[in-house]
Amino acid sequence: MTIAPTEPHRPLPRALLVLVLVIAAIECLLSASDAGWIPDPTLRGRFLQTGAFWTPLLHGAEPIFALQPYTMFLSHALLHGSLLHMVMNMAILLALGRFVADRYGDGVILPLFLVGAVGGGAAYALLSTSPVPMVGASGADFAFIGVWSVWDLRRHRAAGVSTQPVWVRIGVLAALNVAMYVGLGGMLAWQAHLGGFLAGCVFGVVLENRATARALRARAEARRGRWDAE
Repeated sequence: MTIAPTEPHRPLPRALLVLVLVIAAIECLLSASDAGWIPDPTLRGRFLQTGAFWTPLLHGAEPIFALQPYTMFLSHALLHGSLLHMVMNMAILLALGRFVADRYGDGVILPLFLVGAVGGGAAYALLSTSPVPMVGASGADFAFIGVWSVWDLRRHRAAGVSTQPVWVRIGVLAALNVAMYVGLGGMLAWQAHLGGFLAGCVFGVVLENRATARALRARAEARRGRWDAE
């Protein structure tokens, strides 16, 4: 009996692991405070005051510190409303982060997370008038979904097959957002999801163009090598 060789196990990208651990540590600390395991029961409230995305800060409200209207574009993605909220977002980030790192390299993880967080925050600022603070890494998660979608579209086109399955998946995601928005009584930052997804799509096009250019250069160099050998 022969056993087919398997691909060697590849550990999680360090940047992805560190990012997830930092976000998880923050939420575990805040959840411990909520449960009374830490003497300060106001910890989550203070983190939200300084790190959540507050739309009123972009319309004249007084910030707690001078740079808060800028730092909140990233800091909101490091905070979550509950342990379950964090676990769901980190599960998505781990799954898609692994794909992105395998396809484009570990160095893409942090820039893509930043682009998704900022894109999600920007869309929330433009499309939402709610004074309620917004937190969560879902905007960044949707940036990873955007990169994955761009890759999948190009893969289908390169194979000469219909791209309909990709568009159906995107439509299902949109429908799920609508259903969750209704089910949660409007307490869903769909604007951040949309902004993160669009930012990720743009980022994905850049990554795919770079990957294509590298592949073309590699093929050209291989042809030159064969000609030199002849």
